[in-house]
Formats: sequence, structure tokens, C-alpha cells
Amino acid sequence: MENYRCAMLLSAVGDAMGYKNGEWEQNPSGCEIMKELDSFGGFGAISLEADTWPVSDDTIMHMATARALVEKANSKKDELFSEMASCYVDAIESASARRPDPSYLEGCASLRPGRTMGWHVPFNRHGTGFGAASKAMCIGLVYWKPTQQKELIRIALESGRMTHNHPLGFTGSVCTALFTSFILQSKPIVTWGRSILSSFDIMKAYCKKTIRSNQEYREHWCYFETKWEIYLKQRGILNEGEDVVKFPPKYDMETREKIYKSWSSEGRAGRRGHDAPMIAYDALMVAQQSSGNKWQELCYHAMIHGGESDSTGCIAGFWYGLMYGLEGIPLGHYDHIEFKDELEELAAKLYETSRPNK
Repeated sequence: MENYRCAMLLSAVGDAMGYKNGEWEQNPSGCEIMKELDSFGGFGAISLEADTWPVSDDTIMHMATARALVEKANSKKDELFSEMASCYVDAIESASARRPDPSYLEGCASLRPGRTMGWHVPFNRHGTGFGAASKAMCIGLVYWKPTQQKELIRIALESGRMTHNHPLGFTGSVCTALFTSFILQSKPIVTWGRSILSSFDIMKAYCKKTIRSNQEYREHWCYFETKWEIYLKQRGILNEGEDVVKFPPKYDMETREKIYKSWSSEGRAGRRGHDAPMIAYDALMVAQQSSGNKWQELCYHAMIHGGESDSTGCIAGFWYGLMYGLEGIPLGHYDHIEFKDELEELAAKLYETSRPNK
């Protein structure tokens, strides 16, 4: 239960830190952000007050997913998907002043909660963004057992399709939910990337079975897979038995900026469904191997960079909280985070919702 709470809290923390009320999210230079951080007195001096360090649309939409799961996770799937659609439509209104991902706006505008199949939306050639990934982590808290993997993939995929009906978008939602389940299974972190690649057959089979946009999907399936294969090869963990992660000898801000941009599709790190979870995953592996302050290393790699630092921070913070809790994290980073009480309440309810599955 405690780590569910920490996951939900630190997801919001990572989001708020990377977002910095829209300032850092919009800044393409990680080096400039680092200088500003130093001017505050350094990493430990930050106090994330709700009025000056609000969360972005990522946390708003992630909480919407959590609410739907709490209400309908143990109901029929059509009822769960209808509830998700309703929660997303409600949430996007409250997120409208927080620079929401355009795909959120377009997807939610097509949702018709309460109607039969009202959670079906048209294929969106532009629905490739990070938003599907950054609102899906908590799905893995409920459907976390190995025997539930196909169910998790189905639910995460449908959650993603509601707002990002494009393989590059909704595959990101499957990735973040699946990696959450791996933490609860105590699966070695170096194997996670290989597992998302091996899950593509399940995703494709499900999409084919649901007979929706399959012709359009076929044109775009390979991008996520190709980018992740390149990334895993670069880290030396693509193949079975390759379990030693290879990081650059000097993995400083300038190096990260170049590498993150090389992973992206348009030079903006974390902008798409493949590289938002990729950066978060990479940062988590860096933190795990650190002999110093793991939380600080995670933040430097996931929240402090040019690009969509709120989305990568949201995802990375969630996984870190689930793995490590709050030990060693400055109180000012989470004690006054926006929506703290509701995040803790949702965490408790998600834990209770997951209990029948234990």
C-alpha cells in the first residue's frame, strides 16, 4: 500500500518539477534549465508549492485513469472503458489551462461517454504524442500479475486509443502500464525493454480482433519497435542474457541532450509515445546503478532536460516511487504537491481494487 502512495505522489512531483508551470516544459535547453536550478540554491532547495509549481495535464489525466479504475476495474470491460471516456472528458476541461497535449484535446472531443461504443474514436494520424503513456502507469497497479498480462495490454491499449489512436501513441500506454506491473513482479529492470518488444504480437492480435483502423495501423506499427530496438542495442541489453547496461562514460547534461534528441522523432525529447517512456526508463536505470543520491540522479536525467520534461518526469517519478518509496527525498518535493490528498486517496483505493487480483 505504501509504495502505491509513493508512486502516485512522486509521479505528480516529477510532473510538476519538469513542468515548472510551463517554463521548463517549453525550454528546449537543458543547460539553461540546470543554470536556473542552480540559481534556486540547487536540487534540494526546491519546494514544490501548488500555486507556483502546479502539475501539468499529465497528472490530471493520470488521475482520471485512476478514478475510472477505482470505479469500474472489476466490472465488465465495456463499462470500464465507458467510465474512462467519461473521466477523460471531465479531466480535459480542468486541464485546459495547463497547455494540454493537442492529441488529448482532439481525442476527448471525439469521445461520447454514455453511448454504445462511445469510447471509440477515429484513427488520428497526429495521435503520436506522449499523453497516452503518461496517463497509463496506474493500470499496472491493478492488473499486475503475469497471468493478467493480456488483460493489462488490452486495457492500456484501449485507454491509449481513446486519446491517441495511433500505434506510436497507444503503444506508449501499454509500455508504461506493463513496466509498472514488472516492478510489482520484481522483474529485473534490464529485461523490461525486451518484454515490450515481445508484447507486440499480443497488441497486434488484439487490434486485428477488434477490427478498428487496422489498415492505418499497419503503416505505423514498426516505428516504436525500431526505435526501441536501436535504444536497447545502444544500451547493450537487446538480447537475452545481455544484462549489463552500457551508459556513456560521461553522461552529463550536454551528452544527455544530444542522446535524447537522437531518440526523438523531431528533435524534442519525450514528445512521442516511444521516447517519453524510453527517457524515463533510462533515467530509472541510471538511478538504480547510482551509488549516491538515487532520487537526485533520476531527477537530473528525467525531469531536468530540454523537451517534454513533465511527461518523462511524471512517468519516471511513478516508477521510482513504486520501487523505492520516499526515503531520502526532500520533504519539500512532495509535502505540498498539488492534489496531494486526492493522490493519496486514489492510491489507497487502487491498492484495494488490486487486492482481488493478488
